[in-house]
Amino acid sequence: MENTQNPRAEVEADTFSVRRTIHINAPREKVWRTVTEPELISQWFGQIVLTGAGVGAVGTIGWPGERRVPIRVDTFDPPSEVSYRWCNEEGPLPETVDEQRSTVFRFTLEPTPGGTRLTVVETGFEHTSDPTGLMADHRGGWDEELDKLVALLEQSS
Repeated sequence: MENTQNPRAEVEADTFSVRRTIHINAPREKVWRTVTEPELISQWFGQIVLTGAGVGAVGTIGWPGERRVPIRVDTFDPPSEVSYRWCNEEGPLPETVDEQRSTVFRFTLEPTPGGTRLTVVETGFEHTSDPTGLMADHRGGWDEELDKLVALLEQSS
């Protein structure tokens, strides 16, 4: 599913990050719930299970046919910003988030006339075994997953 209304994600090689900003025709509070509540995240992103709420909540996220990776909520500032740290290296995964082999993705939400501007920035790829490969993979992932988010929210608005 391709959303031609929003620009694609971009790799920023000098900062080892991936960034995408999109506009969603839905109120910020609704977008906030959909990027922070596990049952709603699971409708457009990976299947996520979290124990606890807010900063420090831990769990796993995964996609059908793929392994589940550890994830943790690192920041939680309703309804403006939330970040998740996750392990996504190849090879054996730790049972909990490994600070040395993880990246962080941060959602920032800003109200706009008629909707919400959502920016995702994923950082920390310099700490992975294959920064270039993982940045390219995650760039495509953010395009696909955020297009699903837009479709979900705009069909129900």
